[in-house]
Amino acid sequence: MNKIDHVAIVVEDLDTTVQWYLAHFKAKLIYQDKTWAMLEFANIKLAFVISNEHPAHIAFISKDAKRYGKLKRHRDDTYSCYIKDPSGNVVEIVKSE
Repeated sequence: MNKIDHVAIVVEDLDTTVQWYLAHFKAKLIYQDKTWAMLEFANIKLAFVISNEHPAHIAFISKDAKRYGKLKRHRDDTYSCYIKDPSGNVVEIVKSE
């Protein structure tokens, strides 16, 4: 079975959204810059993204991520590629470590 790494949702105000989730849920901020943030929960990570910088998406971890396309290194030192499912939803394939 594949593991979901995170789900990314588009937000209008990154800082306000991050602070709201941290205040209302037991989560840990693991990364934030001006265009996206990642929160870790007990069972999944949740990313908040700015629409003109990153797409809303669901991310899966794969040992064979490169078979889906050319992997790109990201600011958080992960490698992944983006593809679309048959309905046009964005899917990120993250290379497992």
